[in-house]
Amino acid sequence: MKNIQSIYWRLMVLLAMLVASMGVHAQINTEQVVNIGRNALYFEDYILAIQYFNQAIKAKPFLAEPYFYRSVAKISLEDYRGAELDAGMAIERNPFIVDAYQVRGVARQNQGNFEAAVEDYDAGLNLMPEDKNLLINRAVCETELKNYDEAQKTFERLLQLDRRNDRAYIGLAQMNLAKADTTAALENLNKSLSLSKNNAAAYVMRAEIATRSLHDFQSAVADMDSAILLEPHYAGYFINRAYMKYNIDDYFGAMADYDYALGLDPTSTEAHFNRGLLRAEVGDNNRAISDFNYVLKKDASNFMALYNRALLHLRTRQYRNAVNDFTAILKKYPNFEAGYMARAEAKRRMGDNKGSEADLEKAIAIFRRNKTHVSTFDPAEIEVAAAVKKAEQRALNRGKDEPETAEEIMERFNTLLTVKDMNPVKPEYANRQRGHIQNDNIEVEPLPMFTLSYFSKDNKLNGNTYYIREIGDINESRLLRGTLTLINGEHQLDEEEIQRNFANIDYYNSLIASSKPRSIDYFARGMEYMLVKNPDAAISDADVAIAMSPQFMLAYFMRANAHYMQYRMAQARDAQNVDLQADAPDNKSQAMLRLRQDATTLDLMIADLDQVIKLSPKNVYAHYNKGNCYMLQGDYTSAISCYTAAIEIKPDLAEAYYNRGLMYLRMGNKEMGVADLSKAGELGVLPSYNVLKRMSR
Repeated sequence: MKNIQSIYWRLMVLLAMLVASMGVHAQINTEQVVNIGRNALYFEDYILAIQYFNQAIKAKPFLAEPYFYRSVAKISLEDYRGAELDAGMAIERNPFIVDAYQVRGVARQNQGNFEAAVEDYDAGLNLMPEDKNLLINRAVCETELKNYDEAQKTFERLLQLDRRNDRAYIGLAQMNLAKADTTAALENLNKSLSLSKNNAAAYVMRAEIATRSLHDFQSAVADMDSAILLEPHYAGYFINRAYMKYNIDDYFGAMADYDYALGLDPTSTEAHFNRGLLRAEVGDNNRAISDFNYVLKKDASNFMALYNRALLHLRTRQYRNAVNDFTAILKKYPNFEAGYMARAEAKRRMGDNKGSEADLEKAIAIFRRNKTHVSTFDPAEIEVAAAVKKAEQRALNRGKDEPETAEEIMERFNTLLTVKDMNPVKPEYANRQRGHIQNDNIEVEPLPMFTLSYFSKDNKLNGNTYYIREIGDINESRLLRGTLTLINGEHQLDEEEIQRNFANIDYYNSLIASSKPRSIDYFARGMEYMLVKNPDAAISDADVAIAMSPQFMLAYFMRANAHYMQYRMAQARDAQNVDLQADAPDNKSQAMLRLRQDATTLDLMIADLDQVIKLSPKNVYAHYNKGNCYMLQGDYTSAISCYTAAIEIKPDLAEAYYNRGLMYLRMGNKEMGVADLSKAGELGVLPSYNVLKRMSR
């Protein structure tokens, strides 16, 4: 729906030129904040803009404009749910903002709620009957709903206002294609291109018709060339052109396009899969396997990637890997005779004659049962047919309420957890706190624990600091050799800071040895041990401090942090121990022991956090950290409960919304997960928008 995307950009230009025509009569400070936010919008600093609008909303929650502008920022970040809610808040406060209906309509349209989008466009047209953007969006929605007569009337109404509207003809072509009238679609596309040569969507649609209906791949490539000239940074265009080049035997050109597509979007499974097929065809087997490895890492259920990799493993004499792949295939298709024969061959080459004979016997038994001497079963055909049927069904159901199942949401979210930032250095404007940050290829992981520290680490976007009353009290006592604070994550010490910490440890050693012992001194030394990554010593000091002062809440908090550091160190050691063989019985026992030790460490941390909450029930950070512990234990329901408790105490704790959103997605609850991530993004957690984009359908 490229025409809709162009509307977004036109809307952004309009918003940048908007003046106070909506009747803003707020105090000067609020006006100034809103104006600065609008300037940030104009320069595409969407995250920064949201923070300014947050301030305006907090100061004057009855104003419509900050909600409206915030909805624009969110729609630019593809947070469609958040944009819909904010536009709705703006409409509640001022029902005469035409652009608010358009923003909410676009947000609903991108969520597949076409009926509600039409209602918004109609409301906007009641206020401004000749708005071309509202008309074309409405017509596209009616097409999606298969209300073709109504869509036709809306397009005609638009063309009566503007006979040279090239986008209207693209919309008509889209409707023609939905009705399987390729002749009329081509006529409308040609008309659109005669009016404007600068709309990539028209070239792409015409190339699609040439490919699917006319099998004219040469002209399809020419049209894709034109689209790429207009939009050279869209990886999908290169993937499509590669397929067309392949069909005219331009293998070199196709390979170059797949490579370029992956340069633009290194996480594209489509490009990796297609390039793997092409590499296999030209005999570049090992690199083809690498491509299929990547696909399977992101989607372990991709049968076609598994099937192709199994054949390549056999071809490249990687027999153990071939056996593993064919075993997975035969688990899904136990009557696949050729699969047993291939696995038998791999086992024979490995010297496993007994296993090879067993597989051959299974294959022969299937041949006898089917009364044939050749393989008649092809799982690839079944998978392709199932994929085609699923795609056709989704096409038929477009515009209808067809939510994903919890299992589908969980599966898709779990694939996001392994995605790394494969292109951290980008040649273009790539400030990670500005612009379209939802397009960054970041690793998806929950936000870390809150920890005690002497080093501040404030959120640069929303300016929030993390405060516990007991921290203020202990700082006022001047009994520590630093100013205690709370941070989300850890501070990496430099060499000078490390030396200072060791000097402080020596100081407390001397103080404790020469003076009457005090719990605060053991706590202080424990903090220094924590900062130099000695959690065992920190726990010992916390034990003494707690024994001397059982009501010393911060000592429990520090000990919980130290237990978490122990847990992380154990995890790091396990990850580095690459020599362990999982099949060895002794190592299996060691692995079980380590799992029990990890569980015990987390239980000790939870016990300390429970004590913190008992002594300080409103300690929001203890509830949050406890949620992280349950998350690490795989108890997502309890984790959500803890994050909820934290949010009830501190409704602007962005970290709790973010982690709770991830837990909801992990459990398959997309609605709640998206709502929490939208709120977290609004409060300044940048990765929220990336997850929202990648979880959108």
